[in-house]
Amino acid sequence: MPLTDTAIRSAKPRAKAYKLSDSGGLYLEVRPTGSKWWRWKYRYGGKEKRLSMGVYPDVRLKAAREKRDSARQQLAAGIDPGQARKAEKLSRAGAESFEAIAREWHTKYASTWVASHRDRILRRLEKDIFPWLGKRPMAEIKAPDVLSVLRRIESRGAQETAHRAMQNCGQVFRYAVATGRAERDPTGDLRGALPPAKEKHHASITDPKRIGELLRAIDAYEGNIITRCALRLAPLVFVRPGELRQAQWSEIDFEKAEWRIPGHRMKMREVHIVPLSCQAIEVLREIEPLTNREIATKPNASRFVFPSLRSADRSMSNNAILAALRRMGYAKGEMTGHGFRSMASTLLHEQGWNHQVIERQLAHAERNAVSAAYNFAEHLPERRKMMQAWADHLDVLKTLGDVIAVFRKV
Repeated sequence: MPLTDTAIRSAKPRAKAYKLSDSGGLYLEVRPTGSKWWRWKYRYGGKEKRLSMGVYPDVRLKAAREKRDSARQQLAAGIDPGQARKAEKLSRAGAESFEAIAREWHTKYASTWVASHRDRILRRLEKDIFPWLGKRPMAEIKAPDVLSVLRRIESRGAQETAHRAMQNCGQVFRYAVATGRAERDPTGDLRGALPPAKEKHHASITDPKRIGELLRAIDAYEGNIITRCALRLAPLVFVRPGELRQAQWSEIDFEKAEWRIPGHRMKMREVHIVPLSCQAIEVLREIEPLTNREIATKPNASRFVFPSLRSADRSMSNNAILAALRRMGYAKGEMTGHGFRSMASTLLHEQGWNHQVIERQLAHAERNAVSAAYNFAEHLPERRKMMQAWADHLDVLKTLGDVIAVFRKV
C-alpha cells in the first residue's frame, strides 16, 4: 500500500539497506546510516533502470510523487528520464560543450528511433567520442579534432564504427548550428579522410539445393517448439530477425492473411504489411494454442508469438535463431537469421519478380523528391501473389531434395 508521512518518519535503520514501496515504482531506500533516499524504478528500452528523486526530509512524500509523475510523463513521451537528467545537468554545467549538446540532441530524437538504434548511438558517443571531445566547447572543435578521435576508432580496425561515429558527430554539429550554438559542421571537411568501410554481408544460403537441405534440417530440429516455429516462419516472411522475434498476436490478422508490423518496430519507422502464405498461416496456427494469451491455457501464454523461454512477458532472445542454426551445424559464415532476407531477395530477383515489389516487401523504402511518402500498401496485390508463390517454391525445394524445380511466375 502507498506510504504515509508517519511510516516514513518511523522507519528505522537496519543492518542492511531496505526499501519501503510507495506506488508507480517509487520507493524509499533506508540505509544503515539512517539516510533515506527516494528512488524510482522504471523500464526503458526493455531494461530496468532507477532514478534518484532526492533525500528525505529535504524531499517530502508529496514532492517525491510529483517528481515521479513528471518522470513518467517523459517516459510516456518516449524520453528516458535518466538520460534527460544527464543532459540537463551537462547543460547547466556547460551549455556549449559537445557532450551537453549531444545528449540534448539524443534526448530530443530518441523517441523517433528504434530502441536498439537509439541505445547503440548513445553507447558509441559515450565510448568513442565523449572522453576526448565531450567537455570541449562546441565552437572550438575543428575538423582535425574530430578526425583525431575517429583515427582512434579506426586504429582498432572498426572502420564502419568510425564512419558511423562521424555521421553522429555531424548530426550533433548540425543540431548545434540549428539551435544557434555553432556556426558550421566541421565533419563536412572530412569527406574522404577515412578509408571506405568494408560492406558487411550477412551470411546466406542461395543455392536452391542447399536451401532444400536447410528447410529439411529446420523441420527436423529437435529443440523447443517456439524456436522451431520461428525457424520455419523466418524463410516464409523474410523480415528482420528483431521484427520476427518481437511479433505479437495482436498484429496477426488470420482473416486477411496478413501481419501488420507497427512503425515503431520497423527500421524505417513505418507500418509494414507482410502477406501471409498458407504455409505461414499453418505455422502460426500450430503455435497459437501454446503462446497466444487470448486462447492458451499454458503457463507461458503471451502477447508475443515467440515468447522467451524464461518469461512470457518478453520476446524470445535475439540469439535464439542464430543459436539454433549453429546447433543444426550451420557455421557463422554460412547462414544467419538475417540471411533469410538475402536468400529471398536473390532468388526472387532471379525468378523475374518486379524489383520494386521485392524491395517494398523487404521494407527497403526507396524515397526520392518525387515520391517522398511511404505507402505501406504499395504493390500489395502483387506482393500477396509473390509471397504465396515463394512459399510454394520453398515447398518444392524441400520436397524434391536434389531436384531443382523450374519456378515460373504465374
